Amino acid sequence: MSSFKNAIPRRAHKERAQPQARKKFGLLEKHKDYVVRATSFHKKEQTLQKLKEKAAFRNPDEFYFKMVKTKTVDGVHKLESQANKYTPEELMLMKTQDIGYILQKVQSEKKKIEKLTAMLHSLDNKPSNKRVYYAEDREEAEELASKASERGNLAASENLPSSIRRKTATSYRELEARKSRVRDLEKVYMDMAMQKELQKSGRKRKLREEELVNPTTKPVFKWRQERKR
Repeated sequence: MSSFKNAIPRRAHKERAQPQARKKFGLLEKHKDYVVRATSFHKKEQTLQKLKEKAAFRNPDEFYFKMVKTKTVDGVHKLESQANKYTPEELMLMKTQDIGYILQKVQSEKKKIEKLTAMLHSLDNKPSNKRVYYAEDREEAEELASKASERGNLAASENLPSSIRRKTATSYRELEARKSRVRDLEKVYMDMAMQKELQKSGRKRKLREEELVNPTTKPVFKWRQERKR
């Protein structure tokens, strides 16, 4: 019986619009607008109720260190400055640990690159048979060289199944990505090592551009010679 009741088309009841005499008050609120407004109101009401309960049941002996490490600025809690939190010796130790971690990552990436290179070495070998082509000018020689390389690559690729070719291409992309990562890590290692040396004691100065033998964009420092006991 219920299925027949749902099968009969029903009239869609529309909510009335704002009467002409009340146009100055704006659009008439519909039921869906009331639902959104009521939901937002009750959510705020529940939040305020929870905050009131927390304030009512607060432990008067409660203490945590941010009570003495923060200050209120324009009604906003702000932490104290952490600029001089560590001593120079602690900063030097942390810098050494960071450099050691970067160096470990560089060595790990280099080992993975060597393993990948060894695996792909057999595919990089060129065929032993050679052919000699004679050309009348340089353009013809370049054209013959390009055709020969394409033919060689095509022959080498046709002998392999498609799955192996896809895996080989993926391995080559991984190899290039790892090489790029090693270069980036080595730059970071050099920069961190320079920052560590600059933190050490000793008189030093930054060389000017006319004093550099090999001009570079990075700053170059020179330390004063000291007699070691």
